[in-house]
Amino acid sequence: MSDERIFVRIARSEMGQGIVTGLAQLVAEELDCDWTKLRVALVQPGENAKRNRAWGDFSTSNSRSVRSSQAVMREAGAAARSMLLDAAALAWGVPKIELTTDSGKVFHEPTRRSATYARFAEAAAKLAPPARSSIQLKPVSGWRIAGKPLASLDAKPKVTGAAIYGIDVRLPGLLNAALKSAPVRGGKVISFDVAAAETMPGVRRVMAVGDDAVAVVAESWWQASVALDSIAITWGPSPDAGISSESIANYLRTGLETREAFVGRTHGDALEALRSSAQTLEAVYAAPFLHHATLEPMNATAIWRSDRVDVWAPTQNLDAALRTAAEAAGLTIEQAEIHPTSVGGAFGRRLKQDVVRQVVQIAREFPGIPVKLIWSRGEDTQNGHYRPVTQARLRGSLDDKGEATGLIMRICGQSILTSNLPRAASLQTGRDPRMFQGLFAQPGESQMGYSIPNVYIDHAMRNTHLPVGSWRGVHTTQNGIYLECFIDEMAHAAKRDPLEFRTSLMKGHPLHLAVLIAAATRAGWGTQPPTGLHRGIAQMMSVGSYAAAVAEVTVSPEGAVRVARVVVALDCGTVVNPRLVEAQVEGSVVMATSATLGEEITIRGGQVVERDFDTYPVLRMADAPKVETILVPSGEFWGGVGGASMAVVAPAILNAVFAATGKRSRSLPLHPIKRP
Repeated sequence: MSDERIFVRIARSEMGQGIVTGLAQLVAEELDCDWTKLRVALVQPGENAKRNRAWGDFSTSNSRSVRSSQAVMREAGAAARSMLLDAAALAWGVPKIELTTDSGKVFHEPTRRSATYARFAEAAAKLAPPARSSIQLKPVSGWRIAGKPLASLDAKPKVTGAAIYGIDVRLPGLLNAALKSAPVRGGKVISFDVAAAETMPGVRRVMAVGDDAVAVVAESWWQASVALDSIAITWGPSPDAGISSESIANYLRTGLETREAFVGRTHGDALEALRSSAQTLEAVYAAPFLHHATLEPMNATAIWRSDRVDVWAPTQNLDAALRTAAEAAGLTIEQAEIHPTSVGGAFGRRLKQDVVRQVVQIAREFPGIPVKLIWSRGEDTQNGHYRPVTQARLRGSLDDKGEATGLIMRICGQSILTSNLPRAASLQTGRDPRMFQGLFAQPGESQMGYSIPNVYIDHAMRNTHLPVGSWRGVHTTQNGIYLECFIDEMAHAAKRDPLEFRTSLMKGHPLHLAVLIAAATRAGWGTQPPTGLHRGIAQMMSVGSYAAAVAEVTVSPEGAVRVARVVVALDCGTVVNPRLVEAQVEGSVVMATSATLGEEITIRGGQVVERDFDTYPVLRMADAPKVETILVPSGEFWGGVGGASMAVVAPAILNAVFAATGKRSRSLPLHPIKRP
């Protein structure tokens, strides 16, 4: 631009992970611009559709933003720099090869001329971009902007309150909606009495939303919420009204016994290894449904007209939001647009577009008037798409020297991939490769870091009535517990140090080994911890990165666990911004610690029991552990960050609790809240 500003347009959702800063650094590096002049804007998916999907897909999930975008963002910066040099060469009548750039300026040393990029921007925009095959990217060793711990571009507006999240959207004439869904999934609205609510201050309308929810639209959200609480709603019966946490647990146990299962990994003869071993051991572990508990509850704002719909939404998938909005509006994709906002936490929950559909359905009743729908905290908690509930049975074998010879593992639980299918149909399919994350033999996103001679791992699908979805780290957060706690059990059964036992199994896994040794060394593994502290260790590959953790815990005489310190070593390959990576690790440690100690979604009478943070407690600041992060970047690949550490924190804590008490905790959370 003429005022020297440089705009980078990004097709990813900013959810606090710092992605707009990291991707902008990659562009700025190749563009060789002045970082202080750079600004970031989010692309709208409707514009992407009109421009033949120039930005590709708009989904932000599975810690893939840098991995999937780094090449195209770097190439864009390099292409823009090349075009600016072409324009400068034409303007000055000099060979392009004689030109250099630095901090947003073009230099021609033979004639001692220089000019800012703005001088050539208009002319450069008229030139054809270079062929992608001709673009040469800078080596990582030569980076000056990327790879540096620069402050987040959006830090100041977030600190000052200027950042606009979905819940902050304000439009002229805005109406507000509160909504209540059927308490049991599958329940329908039979009737509702609107007499009292319609006379309350500010109320504009009481209406059904779909066939399973009732909403009140008012001048303020509080007016809508108070009116909603006054409405007597009759819900139809649900076939799932008799389901409880206990019945679900029993249902999953049947999966541990069935012969019908999908084999995810097998090599050698694990059964024979157990039969011929000097020592065998067996354990059953269980992990509960977990809620995402985002700071910003589900919300969206919409304006519907007969020929257009606009939606402002904090979402992880702008493409899906666009399709959902158009469908709910009865319009085409070309007549819809999503205006992305900052996202106040997501962790997988905002991949679902239920609130977008609902707000458009409501807005259709108020043509041309903006309507904002905000779910209450109770609605948000009781109508989530939870991390699946799973159980696992593991059997292991040791020879007379205490070496691991075999591992058999059965995972039983709900599938994310089939969660939108009827339960009967999904059970018939029976296959979900994602269930084996962290356990694969082949290199990739989530390889097991142990070379056990004989391994057999399978999955028996057991879907429930609750919808499930991705939760930060997805199945490595469960499989990490199952595998790493059982490996610890095998180490103690062999009377060997848990670190030494693990390293003995890591031939052929140098990157797993490197982070494990780094975490153990920093934590002082093998030395006497301070009085009252006990250590546990774990490692796993998740979202394409390698992580290990050592946790230090205290356990009171009454059994209360406090996590005092967690050391995490992470190899995510190429590091774009060390400061942002460390922040992600810290957030992962807090979230994983919270889930380990007290988070759990329970079911009674078919419905979710928990409503707010009194019944779904999350970790308080005073209870957060000290976090130490060690970056061990091998630089050979592009790994994910957001979910990478989640897999190792919980098992490290559980193994530390065993070190403190001599007792194994195989069912989470450690301190489930007492229910009335």
